[in-house]
Parts: sequence; C-alpha cells; structure tokens
Amino acid sequence: MPSSPPPAGRTLPHPGRDEIRLEAVLHALSDPMRLRVVRALAAAEAEMACSEVELTVSKSTSTHHFRVLREAGVICQCYRGTAKMNGLRRDDLEALFPGLLDAVLAAAERQASPAAAGTR
Repeated sequence: MPSSPPPAGRTLPHPGRDEIRLEAVLHALSDPMRLRVVRALAAAEAEMACSEVELTVSKSTSTHHFRVLREAGVICQCYRGTAKMNGLRRDDLEALFPGLLDAVLAAAERQASPAAAGTR
C-alpha cells in the first residue's frame, strides 16, 4: 500500500493484524462474490481497482462485498486519486492462519475447473 498517508478524509478503517478474527475471515470468504474478489486479487498478485474485478451485482452490492472483506482483514483498501485500490493482506493472513488462504484458493480453483464440474 502507499508509503505516505492518503489525504485526510480519504482513509478507510482496517483492523490491525492482532484484531483479525478467524470467524470474520471465514465469514468474508464464505460468499461466492467475495471469494471471486479474493481469487482475482490473488491471480493478479497486485493491487486492483474495484472496477477491475468483474462482479455480476449492483455497484452498491459490490461496495458492500469489498467492505466486508476489508473489515474482516482479508483485503486492504486505499484511494489513489479517485480509484479505490484493493490488495490482499496475504502476509497478515499467513502469519495468523498459516495455509488458510492458499487452501481456500486451491479449493475454489478445484470447484471452478471444468473437470470438477463433471464430477458433481
């Protein structure tokens, strides 16, 4: 995220590493749209603007999903100009819950693969 603080009024609240709770992370990852956001950020391995993540929901619903992920400590958000940039808090999640994010992403990938669709 940015090395200098964003302009006043453009900051968003994030939980500190010690405030991230397993139940909040699991809740955030349990929704298919939020999991889609996390998968997109993981695949990009870089920050992405909200508008770069394709979600088949309204803008207000999309905003809600990003907020749930941020408040759970799964993503960090900051403003760059008028764009709200998003990044995974991979280091924090790995420190607190080793292997969790990778396991969730691997399971989501297996479920999304065409081969898995034929075995259901």
